[in-house]
Amino acid sequence: MDRIGKIKAMLVDMPEDSFLQHALALEYIKLGDDVQARQLFETLLNREPGYVGSYYHLAKLLERNGREADAIKVYEKGMEEAKRL
Repeated sequence: MDRIGKIKAMLVDMPEDSFLQHALALEYIKLGDDVQARQLFETLLNREPGYVGSYYHLAKLLERNGREADAIKVYEKGMEEAKRL
């Protein structure tokens, strides 16, 4: 079973596990599936805004897709959350 399959299998038992969602999003980025990755990062951050590592990866994804203004907002939100923690 590939990594994505393994992570998805673990998510069946722990569907809101932030670490697993983050890891799955990173695997989608490796495959070039920014749509799936973005959806996972956004879902994760809406549920758990303190998962600060995901802000960086989401912002880089947005930046790579030509959405610089959105990327800056995400970077700033991530910095705010990191300071808050």
